[in-house]
Amino acid sequence: MTDTRTFIGEVAYIAALEEGEAADVESSLEELSLLLLNLGIRTVGRCVQKRERPDPGSYIGSGKAEEVADEAKELGATIIVIDGRISPGQAANLGRITGLSVWDRPLVIMKIFEERAQTGEAKLQIELARCKYEVPFLKGLGLQMSRPGAGLGTRGPGETEFERHRRKLERRIRGIKKEIETIRDRRTGQRKQRVKAGLTTIALAGYTNSGKSTLLRRLSGDKNLIVADKLFSTLDPFVRRVRLPGGSFTLMVDTVGFIRNLPPGLVTAFRATLEEVAASDLILLVADASSRRFMEDISVVEDTLSSIGAEKIPKFIVMNKIDSLDAGETEARVAAAGRSEDPVIPVSAARGDNMQLLLDAIDRFFELRPGKERDRSC
Repeated sequence: MTDTRTFIGEVAYIAALEEGEAADVESSLEELSLLLLNLGIRTVGRCVQKRERPDPGSYIGSGKAEEVADEAKELGATIIVIDGRISPGQAANLGRITGLSVWDRPLVIMKIFEERAQTGEAKLQIELARCKYEVPFLKGLGLQMSRPGAGLGTRGPGETEFERHRRKLERRIRGIKKEIETIRDRRTGQRKQRVKAGLTTIALAGYTNSGKSTLLRRLSGDKNLIVADKLFSTLDPFVRRVRLPGGSFTLMVDTVGFIRNLPPGLVTAFRATLEEVAASDLILLVADASSRRFMEDISVVEDTLSSIGAEKIPKFIVMNKIDSLDAGETEARVAAAGRSEDPVIPVSAARGDNMQLLLDAIDRFFELRPGKERDRSC
């Protein structure tokens, strides 16, 4: 597990491209700064370049890269962070031009996931994503990767370091996939048992730090459920039983939060976890009402749900953190979110506002749904 102490002394300069008129680059850069801050890395400068498309050689172009290098070094930066996904070649060229370490947004997110991982399952899924991320970058590690290797574990003196490292990573990827498949089979079996027992399942899905864990703690009454005001505090699915007003019980599942440009490798690696969302009977899309990007956050979550095959599952939009808004702001946000066909329920999980309203809505949803036995056991 990565420790934020690893990054003590690191200072970031971030760069982005503005490729279209509708691009909200400023919001994306603010979020990237927050992501870095979660790793203990402060941002000292930023730049935005207007381009129709990324430069194939260095993403931001060699001339701009030289300007960035001068400004970044003057500000004391040790890392250049690109607000986008860059290729191994682009990273190598940027590193050569700037003389600094080069990260991209997917790598920052993966580093946060590494830091947050607590269980063996989460660590496995993150290691899988990281291995897949690193394979293409081996060629960019320099001349040492093209030198022939020899000795135990190699395929003779003609095998290069690149080939040896790639083979090692691919072997590890195969091993992790087998372990994750075992976890996936176990979760599938557990879901079948729930169905057999007549238990309904509700998945909590939402943008990272939208308050999903706080909501689950409030509804389940489990005060031992740990919540934290930080990004990606939940990587493993937490399942709790919740009693509905009509006397029946449902299972609520809290899982990993979503974010803009979530690396595809992480989505794939967390398939066993995200299937809990895709197999649920109802999704509570938890949205942070206080976010300046409220509707955009909802769109990101909806797009991610679609990417994991959960777009057809019924949803309630649970507009959380209304305690930070006044009545007029709350009404305006409800109206904006209500443009979809999904019911919108404003709540404050921290303060407990409208919890009964939410539970009543869930109860009505299941009562009106035909063909499903309800679990009324304790």
